[in-house]
Amino acid sequence: MINNSDVQAKDTMLGRINLSLVLLGVGGVLTVVGFVAYFQDNATLNLAGFFYGIPILLGGLALRAAELEPAPYTQPTPPEILNLRATQATPTQNQVRQDVTRYRYGQEAHLDVALQKLGLSPSGEECPELTGVREIAVDGCYALVLEFDSPTVPLSTWVEKKAKIETFFGPNIRADLNAPTENQVELALVTRLTPAPATPVDA
Repeated sequence: MINNSDVQAKDTMLGRINLSLVLLGVGGVLTVVGFVAYFQDNATLNLAGFFYGIPILLGGLALRAAELEPAPYTQPTPPEILNLRATQATPTQNQVRQDVTRYRYGQEAHLDVALQKLGLSPSGEECPELTGVREIAVDGCYALVLEFDSPTVPLSTWVEKKAKIETFFGPNIRADLNAPTENQVELALVTRLTPAPATPVDA
């Protein structure tokens, strides 16, 4: 039996380390040490503080400006779903979950490149915004649900792209789509335990 708290703690701890704050903290401390050493005529500490502290501090500021925060879990993942994840989740499902629940840098929005390739982001300003994720069971199968704020891309457009979504996130994935409200779309990436039926070929 998988320990729910251990698995989620590991995912959260590794994925939610804010690198920009770490660099700002380290750089700030070293810079302060450099200033203090300067006024105390300690040339060695002064040089080390300025030489290392200021570049690290500037690097932290740069990362902070390009930072994309993790998408939150909108509900806790119960132990039975974690067991389904361990036995059924595809590598793609795991990769998507890990990518969107950690800090990203130099990226405008979570899954923005994927949405552009799927034809669900006409422009950067109209890109649906991932607001949360959750993990559930659908007919006994593991499902990763991606919750989007999608005011400019209606559910009908998502439905038109369903086959392309399944191919993009496949293999062994079924895409279920739902609109809880007018401007929201939920995309459930459901593990397909049996092969998809063959597409008929016209004679």
